[in-house]
Amino acid sequence: MNQTPRTLNHVVLAVFGLVLMLLGALAVALVAVEPLARWWQRATADAGIRLEQLLAATTLPGQPESWLWSVAAVLLAAVILLLLAWAAQQGRGRVSTLAVDYDGGVPGVVSLSAAAAEQALRAALQERPDILHATVAAYEYRGVPGLHLRVLLRQGVSPQTVARDVMDLVEAMDLVVGVNLPVVISIGAGARARLGRPRPRALEIGTPRSPL
Repeated sequence: MNQTPRTLNHVVLAVFGLVLMLLGALAVALVAVEPLARWWQRATADAGIRLEQLLAATTLPGQPESWLWSVAAVLLAAVILLLLAWAAQQGRGRVSTLAVDYDGGVPGVVSLSAAAAEQALRAALQERPDILHATVAAYEYRGVPGLHLRVLLRQGVSPQTVARDVMDLVEAMDLVVGVNLPVVISIGAGARARLGRPRPRALEIGTPRSPL
């Protein structure tokens, strides 16, 4: 429901994990295979000599260092900016206000805080003994604010029963605040519930509501 670039995150994590696996396999191979270790020592020594020759060949007259260091600094700065931009994309879409009413019959504006709805629903869900963990967050999706409920069930609890009860709870909140909010419910159940508080999965339910 939020605007986190999940596909990009999966690609980045896959590439990062693959690189770590290759480095780990190389380290184990260097320790276990003596001919490979000797080859690695010769290869790194030759690479060091070539690097020194390249730096010497790219040093401008009157300059103490090679201009390649300046290029490397620019590339490093670009990588840092890309990482900052990637980090800024995580979890985007959070909103602080769920609804605003400009025509309440009295002067002024009436607004529904996202924190109030989140805390009310979270408190009601966490009181249930069949729910191991529950989180509620307000997001904006395609210009419409709504709620995303993540519920992690205990072993043996029926997801359908909990989904129905959660929908009744959401509808009761709608009656109290007078606004029909778009809601997505994520319910996780199974063996993962014994491991603590992982990200819920398994069932996604979106309420067919009209936009605010």
